[in-house]
Amino acid sequence: MPVLAWLWLGLFIPACTSQPAADPAANHLINSTSPYLLQHAYNPVDWYPWGDEALEKAQSEGKLIIVSVGYAACHWCHVMERESFEDTAVAKLMNEHFVSIKVDREQRPDIDQIYMNAAYLSSGRGGWPLNAIALPDGRPVFAATYFPKEEWTRLLEHFVRTQQEQPEQLEQVAGQILQGIKTMDSGTLNEEPAAFTAADAEGAYRSILAKWDFEQGGLADAPKFPMPAVQRYLLRYHHYTGADSALEAVTTTLDAMARGGIYDQLGGGFARYSVDAEWKVPHFEKMLYDNAQLVSLYTEAYQLTGKEAYRQVVEETLGFVARELTDSLGGFYSSLDADSEGMEGAYYVWTEKDITKTAGHDALAFKTYFNVSPFGNWEGEAKTNILYRTESLETIAARHGYEPAQLRRVVDHVRGLLLEKRQKRERPGLDDKVLAGWNGLMMKAYAEAYEALGDPAYLEAARRNADFVTSAMRRPDGGLYRNWKGGQAEINAFSDDYAFVIEGLIALYQVTFEERWLFTADSLMQYALTHFSDEETGMFFYTSD
Repeated sequence: MPVLAWLWLGLFIPACTSQPAADPAANHLINSTSPYLLQHAYNPVDWYPWGDEALEKAQSEGKLIIVSVGYAACHWCHVMERESFEDTAVAKLMNEHFVSIKVDREQRPDIDQIYMNAAYLSSGRGGWPLNAIALPDGRPVFAATYFPKEEWTRLLEHFVRTQQEQPEQLEQVAGQILQGIKTMDSGTLNEEPAAFTAADAEGAYRSILAKWDFEQGGLADAPKFPMPAVQRYLLRYHHYTGADSALEAVTTTLDAMARGGIYDQLGGGFARYSVDAEWKVPHFEKMLYDNAQLVSLYTEAYQLTGKEAYRQVVEETLGFVARELTDSLGGFYSSLDADSEGMEGAYYVWTEKDITKTAGHDALAFKTYFNVSPFGNWEGEAKTNILYRTESLETIAARHGYEPAQLRRVVDHVRGLLLEKRQKRERPGLDDKVLAGWNGLMMKAYAEAYEALGDPAYLEAARRNADFVTSAMRRPDGGLYRNWKGGQAEINAFSDDYAFVIEGLIALYQVTFEERWLFTADSLMQYALTHFSDEETGMFFYTSD
């Protein structure tokens, strides 16, 4: 079904009806397969999952709907839960006057996109947590992101009064937002197909470079996201045209990211984004899709430049994935939370005393190399440090009387000791659902890393994942499920799931020449053509028919 046909949302978008909670203290989320929804199962808010039951309740009782969208690793989602959704007074207001629905954006990106568009139209910004107020039929009248408790309460009270006193105003606003969403989602196709020319490629290249930070890398200003697809475009542009500035833009960025706090200097893997412009302070959640795309990017950059630092990033990041995000059956989990022990980043930061005690007589050089201070280099009164590098190993070695190779051994030894110590801490929450599209990205990353580095363990991981996705996540009709957790798969895959899994299977075929992967990719492509394509335009819908 095309996403634009969402006016009759409650009737046509498939979802599971919630089952009565066996635990009387739990709400309607208790039987969900989503770790994010399960995080909210014991809130005093009477949450429902997205589905007919909640939407029919809203229409039969004439109540407005709260649609609250987030994901398990989202720090500000946790903050709003603690401040508002665990508060009994706020819950009383929500339960009396609204039907409250929780949505995992990673399981239902289609629903997320509808209300995200509403947020851009009604408040001018988007992000998560995404909180929308909607009419009983699902049409949004307002959407925005995080609210402190007092503001959230005032907002809800405003909509309760408006529904009681001026319901026609809500209808008018809903109509305006609906029209705006239709306009955002519609596009005008050229009557005659136009080829993508060299001039178009150059225009895109120049547009990107005009916004690039050539000192610290990435698109200028903070926060900074790695944007691996943009960087891979620049690498390809350099490969085809020889443009040195394209390669410089990428290597400057990859070097800065590998030195920065956005990269886990002990265990490998990247956080979702950097709060600052120098990649030093991460937003600590680690997402599978980010790390998959960054492995592919660093692999390609290693093949192009031969830089050993890029090879190290690939090896360490895949080590992190194997250690912390891999299911015993071969699937890859979705994410690690930013928070542990109730604090953002607590798992990853260190006091100067911690490092001195662990590193012993090599502590001074190690602390200098990773910018560790007794006063801390991060926020708060705990005087903790994020590990990041601003000077080269050779510079630090000369300053402290080491040979570079000697200091490298020291650094690697202390890193190992700290990693071992860190693994005894309370770990960040794991979102252990398996998503088809994200697994396709990591399947491809493993295959590409095997091609570049030759480690047979990478090929084995790609094969096991391909076997898992094409068996455990395959629908009886030959299509794919979007999600899998603990043996359960229930949501139909979206078009990007098919695209990424097909891409992963083709990458695996290219490094093995095992035809079964190519045949499976073709089978999934035929399914996508049948169930997602629009014959009139030649384009693809996001959801299936």
